[in-house]
Amino acid sequence: METGRTGPGIPGRAAVITGASRGLGLATAGQLAFEGWDLALCARGGEQLERAAQGLRERYGRRVYARSADVTDTAALDGFIDSAADRLGGVDALVTCVGGAFGGGLAEASAEDWADTYRINVEHPARAVRTALPYLRRSGGRVVLVASISGWKPGPPAQYAAAKAGQIHLAATLARELGPDGVRVNAVSPGSMLIPGKGWDRLRKEHPERYRVFEREFPGGELVSPEDVAAVIAFLVSDRARAVNGANIPVDGGQNAPSAYGY
Repeated sequence: METGRTGPGIPGRAAVITGASRGLGLATAGQLAFEGWDLALCARGGEQLERAAQGLRERYGRRVYARSADVTDTAALDGFIDSAADRLGGVDALVTCVGGAFGGGLAEASAEDWADTYRINVEHPARAVRTALPYLRRSGGRVVLVASISGWKPGPPAQYAAAKAGQIHLAATLARELGPDGVRVNAVSPGSMLIPGKGWDRLRKEHPERYRVFEREFPGGELVSPEDVAAVIAFLVSDRARAVNGANIPVDGGQNAPSAYGY
């Protein structure tokens, strides 16, 4: 995350970010606040979200609206976006960071695991764009869907890979549909990110030899950081990226296999 109070940008623009209490969502919020954006953030954990929001307000002096919401609950997601637009005077950018996988391998994953994985990775961003669309049309807005390296490089579990591939295609298709309205839609595909307390950090601490082997999947020898990905997202929602539309931007350090556990 950038430090300092404000950076380059156009003050007063409003960005909505789902899943912004930690990790990539919080790093993206920090980068956008540094560049002069006001923010609306949601996550399931209310206390952690409010701490993150207060930290952003104090560090960057931006307006930050925070609301606890489960993005798989349609009414909650709609309510968050509409209230964000009301609080901030519109929506100029939408970044969907929430994602995840349910269930294990093909033999173990249930139909509900497949449905839940699709719901959080594909239905949530599609619904968010739909709800934000009236505001985005008015502002000539821009959308970034956070997909994954697993959406275009094979790696388990299959339900997650398939959902992320769908998310990449969703961005490309919406770019064609919404382009005439002046709305740009792109996807970013992060590689494996090293986030404190999360899976790869736990692997590093609990199984250091396996982690060192996994690092060889990266030509540079290290995993990407949330800040690496946030910088690309900030570019995509800026005017500097006005000609980038319908793209999937890998931010993976040249990573080969998406998983430390084989293809």
